[in-house]
Amino acid sequence: MHIEYKNLPALVGQEVGVSDWVLIDQDRVNRFAEATGDFQWIHVDVERAKRERGGTVAHGYLTLSLVPGLIETMLIYEDVSHTINYGADRLRFTAPVMVGKRVRVRQTIKTVEPRGGGMQYLAEIKVEIENEDKPALIMDMRMLVFPSVALAA
Repeated sequence: MHIEYKNLPALVGQEVGVSDWVLIDQDRVNRFAEATGDFQWIHVDVERAKRERGGTVAHGYLTLSLVPGLIETMLIYEDVSHTINYGADRLRFTAPVMVGKRVRVRQTIKTVEPRGGGMQYLAEIKVEIENEDKPALIMDMRMLVFPSVALAA
């Protein structure tokens, strides 16, 4: 969705996008384990996880880490210099993502308010699991959006 900076408040209450699906495969999970040092067996021991849980599951924080990349193209600003991830509120991991499943992000703008020379928006983020009723995670994410230099002047 293309939007001008000044029109950001008009998005309150609107769903602004649904991302493409992303496959969660074992290689991605293993690389995340390497990057974070989280080698818990439910993520990386394929044989044990098959026996005891039906398969390996993605790290919750791996699922969370996909959000910025998946929402990047949902709002395309015409006159913004940059955006900053300001944090998350009420983050909950509500269902495990089994390796081999696909996930996608759905974003709805809840509030927009002036902040620090720009605007801060609060968006509900849901990471959906393909063919599952329950999302993998739900959170309120805060983003700061700053106008281009021409608008700020």
